Amino acid sequence: MNTFVRAATAIAIAASIVPAAARAEYPDKPVKIVVAFTAGGTTDILTRAIGNKISESLKQSFIIENRPGAGGNIGSEYVARAAPDGYTLLAASVGPIAVNSSLNKLDYDPLTDLVPVVQFADVPNVLVVPPEAPVHNVAEFIAYAKQHSGKLNYSSTGIGTSSHLASYMLMQKVGVQATHIPYKGADALNDLLSGRVQFMFATIPSVIGQIKAGKLRAIAVSSIRRSASMPDVPTIAESGFPGFEAGSWFGMFAPKGTPPAAIETLNRAVNAALPSLKEKMTAEGADPVGGSAEAFGSFTRKENAKWSALVKQMGAKAE
Repeated sequence: MNTFVRAATAIAIAASIVPAAARAEYPDKPVKIVVAFTAGGTTDILTRAIGNKISESLKQSFIIENRPGAGGNIGSEYVARAAPDGYTLLAASVGPIAVNSSLNKLDYDPLTDLVPVVQFADVPNVLVVPPEAPVHNVAEFIAYAKQHSGKLNYSSTGIGTSSHLASYMLMQKVGVQATHIPYKGADALNDLLSGRVQFMFATIPSVIGQIKAGKLRAIAVSSIRRSASMPDVPTIAESGFPGFEAGSWFGMFAPKGTPPAAIETLNRAVNAALPSLKEKMTAEGADPVGGSAEAFGSFTRKENAKWSALVKQMGAKAE
């Protein structure tokens, strides 16, 4: 009887051990990356390029699913509520993570319900004007804005977006009144091209084609350093406003509780993919970033504090 018990115990122990040993390393099934914005936008373009690369390196499918709406809140909340197993991820930008919680009452906290994985790109805004505008640099733009204070309109892709906040910051610094006209999507650019508004801060990927075609004039970029995609365009910071920085950034997140090993695998894969994507991303107007998940977490907390303070000062409300 003792021999039988010992044998049965050994079999039970083996049965519990073998499946664990036999399990494949993460990821062992397709992974879904939720893009919190529409297809064809900057977040979508960058995420699909990265998804293709990490599919190759991790030997697993990475499926991109667009869940736009509410400034990125819909897709972000969907991922925040997903199973924390590493198989549902979020690709988002500065808005959903660092701005929207100050504009809306959210049912989730982007800083605690989502875990940073990696920042994959920095995308500066560029101050653009129609080619017939009598300004060619920041000094001329400011002189023109002061001369027409209260008479200029500027467009943005929505209240609280980086394009809106960048314009507000600059107008505040120079003491100029200008009217903000928020749009949803491409209409912001269309009305600038048609002359209905006089200037706009836009992400480089969204306007680089029009700039190259001479349909828009680039005045300055909003990043601390010049953009690799437009190295001849100066920064606002170097044009008399040290420290001015108001751009977009893009990164990957996972639900709170996702295993650290999965986070590390994804972080390593994206970092390894970025060098091969540098030329493509630069051509699109994005600067690759990379780095550790911890560094990205620290960055997002600082961004949230920075933009929350500005939104409070502005008194901005969601549309």
